[in-house]
Amino acid sequence: MTNDANPVTPARSCGTCTLCCKVLEIAELGKPKGAWCKNCRPGSGCIIYPDRPQECRTFHCGYLTNPDLGEEWRPSHSKIVVMREREGHRIIAHVDPQRPDAWKRQPYHMELRRWASISTDQVVVCIGRRTYMIFPDRDVDLGILGDDDRIVSVEQLTPLGVRLEAYKVHKDDPRVRGLAEQTAARGRPIG
Repeated sequence: MTNDANPVTPARSCGTCTLCCKVLEIAELGKPKGAWCKNCRPGSGCIIYPDRPQECRTFHCGYLTNPDLGEEWRPSHSKIVVMREREGHRIIAHVDPQRPDAWKRQPYHMELRRWASISTDQVVVCIGRRTYMIFPDRDVDLGILGDDDRIVSVEQLTPLGVRLEAYKVHKDDPRVRGLAEQTAARGRPIG
């Protein structure tokens, strides 16, 4: 699950899938998350394909780049575009806002939780700007994530042991810098 770091898996292509043109933000075009790009013809493709923005040229969803994701993960079927953020420490499942519960269906929900259990990466579900952090045992609704918000993961000591928690904080919150320094020393990524 990556943007441009991995090549496209042989025998896979977008075909008629255009869901990334809806669920992802395209900064160069001023297109927000969750709205169709004005240059997209759903089920057909981009009408400015030869002149599309660089961020569109370099983007490849997880279905295209990860051979371990089966046909059920094709975004036009799953209604989920899986990717890694550029820094590589967060797996994001962008969900079609018209199918906001798509990520809760199986096998998707079970797989998202499995990824959270086997990886030090954060696993996040985004439905437009509504954001959920996925843990192996639960999903945390972080609400609407603004441009200046960050997701932080912290370890909380409980009577049953250590439990990870997730919070939404402003990017200038001193806890973001402190947590970044702490987690960098331990090798655990934060948002």
